[in-house]
This record gives sequence, structure tokens and C-alpha cells, in this order.
Amino acid sequence: MIMAEKLKKFYVKTYGCQMNVYDSMVIGNIMKQEGYEMCDSLAEADLIVVNTCHIRKKATEKVYSELGRIKMVKKFGAIIVLAGCVAQAEGELVFTRMPFVDFVVGPRNIHQIPSLIKAKDNNMALDFSVDPKFDYIEQDAIPSTISAFLAIQEGCDKFCSFCVVPYTRGSEYSRPVMDVYMEAVSLARHGASEIILLGQNVNAYHGLDENGEAQSLGWLISKIARIKEIKRIRYVTSHPVDMHSELYDAHRNESKLMPFLHLPVQSGSDAVLKHMNRRYNYDTYMQVIYKLCECNPDIKFSSDIIVGFPGESDIDFAMTMKLVECVDFIQCFSFKYSPRPGTPGADFDNQVPEHIKDERLKILQKVLNDKQIAFNNKMIGRSLDILCLSNDAKNQNCMLGKTPYFQTTRIINANNKNCRLGDVVKVSVTKAYQNSLDAIIHGV
Repeated sequence: MIMAEKLKKFYVKTYGCQMNVYDSMVIGNIMKQEGYEMCDSLAEADLIVVNTCHIRKKATEKVYSELGRIKMVKKFGAIIVLAGCVAQAEGELVFTRMPFVDFVVGPRNIHQIPSLIKAKDNNMALDFSVDPKFDYIEQDAIPSTISAFLAIQEGCDKFCSFCVVPYTRGSEYSRPVMDVYMEAVSLARHGASEIILLGQNVNAYHGLDENGEAQSLGWLISKIARIKEIKRIRYVTSHPVDMHSELYDAHRNESKLMPFLHLPVQSGSDAVLKHMNRRYNYDTYMQVIYKLCECNPDIKFSSDIIVGFPGESDIDFAMTMKLVECVDFIQCFSFKYSPRPGTPGADFDNQVPEHIKDERLKILQKVLNDKQIAFNNKMIGRSLDILCLSNDAKNQNCMLGKTPYFQTTRIINANNKNCRLGDVVKVSVTKAYQNSLDAIIHGV
């Protein structure tokens, strides 16, 4: 282990997706190996890393606003690193807008942060490095979490016309099977009961096994399911065209694979989907849904939906609403289209006026919210298995956990029943809200 001359403190601020959360864990892992100590105060940090998301314009502007705040509160001499997708997309523009930033580092270059700080002869690392950041993870230094992220795939080769991921995360890369498996074992040894497998196109995973043969996500799930301490497995985010037979089999046969899948559709209109370069249409998406329901009749879905994509007509939007009515979306992320510089969609003609986007989003979200609360209400009186994740900060006798369908659940009087964090307990649901449930230990 390389030790710094003196113990220094670092602070990490994370924006965006689960992959960014995982990357921040990697950054923390790396900096601890360099002799730094993590802190939760900007004013105390010798090193401040802002790990960023570039998926929408609002997210990018939020990052610049945060950098302005950091400038005001950071201690003298503190180093500021802008990392992640905004760093990759904005490059030298960051120094123009925020000249007090010291280093700009892309998502695939976060392992280079220590060398940049030491060398001081370069202030950017934005190449899509062939030296994988994952090799810099020290397994025994992985923090203990009950529900743990595990990145298995990064990057995207799909080039959807609205999306920046291929430009900020690079082409698809799948980690070797044994690297993933050994990290899962280590996470389990450190207390993880649930593993959430991550990737920009996680079901496009094709990592090589010990014999040099490419293996699928479905195969990998079955291998990880053999780890005794792991009680639950999830994966995110999937692309509909990358579903495959072994993954369907996993949904049919692996009891540890939860019956809840995030499967972004983006639109229900064939014309819009083609314009988005999504590589499927309404019918093929629905065929995936039907097949998953055949494999596991209990499965439910969440999704991503964009309204107001360039050229979207009233008829196109009506097709999206038709699809939403047909699928059991019990959670959903819905957005107005936001042009991202450098993507084809930003230059498309027929941009939809903002007031039409606003109207469509309001209509869509009303239906989605109604479906979510209706599903939650159906849980009342049901017996469910809950993974206990944390104590309830508002009530010391309660715990918070997740259902198999990823609903946040407050377990009333859990601590009076000797529940332990990491346990899976059977509960009876007593109340339902828009985004959560209340429950009591089964039989109480």
C-alpha cells in the first residue's frame, strides 16, 4: 500500500446513476490505498471529488452550481477534481467556466486521480483507457453494505440518438467472470445480502470465463446465486434487444433473482423509436414483456420514458400511453426530452415546443402515479419478504427494507422482534403510500 506523507482527508460528492455511486466507491477505495481518509465535510477536505452525471442539461447545470458553492467553502489549498460524465463531455470547457478546478477526469480514468495529483504536469485524463479502473479495486477494502452495487459492464455501443453514454462512457466493456465473481464473494464476506449488478447495458454482458469463453448475464446470475450468503440478486439497466435465453431461464429458475425488472422503453411509438435508434418497436418490446411474464408470472416492471422527442406527434404520444396502460409499470422515470450537445437528436428538426412537452409529461405522470399507488394498495394485507437494510432514523423501534418489488417498507416495531440488519423477514403490509409501505412482522 502506498502511504501519503501525512494523513489527508478526501470528500466525494456523487450525482446520477448507480454506476456513478459504484465509481465513487472505487474512488474512495483508491484514495484510501493512497493514505487518504474519507470525511463528510467540504471544509475539512484536502481533496474534493465531484462525480457527475450528464444525462440531462439540468443535471449538468446543477454540477456547475455545486462547484461554485464548493469554491466558497473549501479550505485553502484543497484540490478539486471534476470526475464523471460531465467531465468527459465538457473537457477543457470546465476550466473556462470554473478555472479553480484543478483536474478533469473521465469515468474510465478515475484510477488516474492519484497519478495526476502527484505528477502535476497534466490536468486532464479523458481517454477511454484500456487499463480498466476495476483492476485498482482492493477487495478487502470494499465497504460493508447490505445491498451492494457490483459493476460488471460499462459503456454502450447502441448510439441512441438522444443519449450521451457512448460519448462519455465509451464502447462496451465486460469484466472477466472471475473478477466479478470474486468481488461478489468479497461483498458477501463483508456483509452484503443483496447484489445489484450494474452496467449501462448490463444484459449485453459478455465477460470471459477461465477458459476464455464469453458468458452471458443469465449465466453469471446463476453462478453468483450459488454464493450462500447472497440472498437477493438484481440487475440494472437493461436494453430490450439484449434479452437472451439464459437470462429468461434465470428469471424462470433462480429464486434469488428478484421479480422486478427495470426495462427502459423510452416511447411506445414505432416512428419515435426508429428516430431514437432504439432497434426495437412496440411489438418486439411487448414480446419481451410477455416472455418475462411467462417465465415468472409475479414479475413487475419499471421503465424510462421520454416525452417530446423531436417529431413526436399526438398519435405518437397516444401510442406511449397505450403501452403504459398495457404493462405493469409499478415504478417509472419519466422526463421531457432534453437535447444533449454532441448527440444526433440535438440537431433534429421538429423540436417539440416546451408547453406541449409539459402537457404530455403531466398526463403521463398522472397515469404512472395512479398505477404505482394502485399496486402499492394491492399489497395491503399481503405477506411479503422484506430485506432489512437500515434502522429508521425517525423511529428507533422501526427498520427500513425493500420488498422483492423494490418498494421501500417501514417495519413497525422491528427492533422489538430481534430483527437484524441483513435479515429477510416475513411481514404483513398494513398501509400503502405513493412511494412506500408500512408493515408489521408476520403473525404480530
